[in-house]
Amino acid sequence: MEIIKIQYLNNDVKRLEKIDKGDWIDLYAAEDTLCLAGKVTLVHLGVAMQLPIGYEAHLVPRSSTFKNFGVIQANHQGVIDNSYCGPNDWWYFPAIVLNEDKLIKKGSKICQFRIMKKQPEIQFVEEPLTSENRGGFGSTGK
Repeated sequence: MEIIKIQYLNNDVKRLEKIDKGDWIDLYAAEDTLCLAGKVTLVHLGVAMQLPIGYEAHLVPRSSTFKNFGVIQANHQGVIDNSYCGPNDWWYFPAIVLNEDKLIKKGSKICQFRIMKKQPEIQFVEEPLTSENRGGFGSTGK
């Protein structure tokens, strides 16, 4: 079992826990945050972590984030590597709203993360490819 050191912004931040359903861990807004239409707003998640060496976190919206809050994640997926581990390396959710301002209330379940092993050492070798073509970009249909 891997150990993750975690620091919370304050005592009001909901403590993280691994749930039995699924492999992702929910994250919560640490403070009320007004997201202005057309602007990227960083929603403070109230946590900083020291991930184990050789691991990274993938941060994404929950499946209900847009339905519940009208926001999407500005960078699609956040990747947090284990070197982002200082006491001020807080985690944020970069939210963007399209049409109207939205208030994300403190304690709202806004996104989720998963710990993944980093990519292994690789080397690129330049040479012609000899495998059969799959059909090119967009070839699997609509």
